[in-house]
Amino acid sequence: MGFLDNSGDIILDAVLTDHGRQVLSRGDGSFQITKFALGDSEIDYSLYDSTHASGSAYYDLQILQTPVLEAFTDNAVSMKTKLVTYESFDLLFLPVMKLNENFAIENQRHSGTDAFIVAVDAKTEDDDGGTETAGIGFNTNGQPVNGIIFGESLDGGSSIRIDQGLDTTQISVRQNLPEELSETSYTVSIDNRLGSIVTKQGASVPLDYIDDDNIGYYTVDLGDGTVTPITSRANSQKQVIAGPRGTKLEFKIAASVDLNTSAFLFTRLGGTVNMTNRGGGNTTVYYIDSIVRITGVKTGYAIDIPVRFVKFKTKVS
Repeated sequence: MGFLDNSGDIILDAVLTDHGRQVLSRGDGSFQITKFALGDSEIDYSLYDSTHASGSAYYDLQILQTPVLEAFTDNAVSMKTKLVTYESFDLLFLPVMKLNENFAIENQRHSGTDAFIVAVDAKTEDDDGGTETAGIGFNTNGQPVNGIIFGESLDGGSSIRIDQGLDTTQISVRQNLPEELSETSYTVSIDNRLGSIVTKQGASVPLDYIDDDNIGYYTVDLGDGTVTPITSRANSQKQVIAGPRGTKLEFKIAASVDLNTSAFLFTRLGGTVNMTNRGGGNTTVYYIDSIVRITGVKTGYAIDIPVRFVKFKTKVS
């Protein structure tokens, strides 16, 4: 990694991602560039000087001569923010995505970890339906614990909800979000060694590909069971977008076979911690902390969701 001298000619440094290079190397004619992204993370636009003594030709000269980083081939770290083009030139606000923990109890993160917890097997969920009290998915009253996703059974438990729209009170929530600002597709990425993306009802979501860092990529679209319009136009406390609303994305996480059947990755990548079990005592669980990243295909806006995978180790009390 290094900086490119941008003091003379303006430089555009473009490379294929690792996945693109892999497809190109097949040499079977299947390689086609269908998507590309532009980024300007190095640029400080506050350097624009409209009072420069030499005139307007020098207003943006310092910006144009800013050194730029060499392009990365690793898509996981290449561009955290991307440039986008909108047809409308009078936009005052751009859409965002926000985690909605207000709509329902099952959309809330686990209060003890500030993350969504994925119980990777039935023993961890609820003792596989048995009479033991070591499972951490339910409380002593038999109610599901907020923020725990049942990663094996996928039955009940928590789910993740992301809302999208203009988060401003300066535009009425009753206004329709312009089509070019409303997301209809999202890319969801997750460490493929740990889990996969499923619908809120537990149905599988097709995997696009797995990159060289073992990150699995899923594209979800409007109408496929995960992405739906936000129909509410009320100033409800259940909503987290203050202005015009677009779509919402709802999904769960299924535990990988490796985590479901073995503690190997837990001992290599994580640790152990005590959690309250459904008997009111403590259960020691293995855990691995990770994130799930959701990116809007149209706007490029991204949000990271903290996720902790846990697996029963032993009951303490």
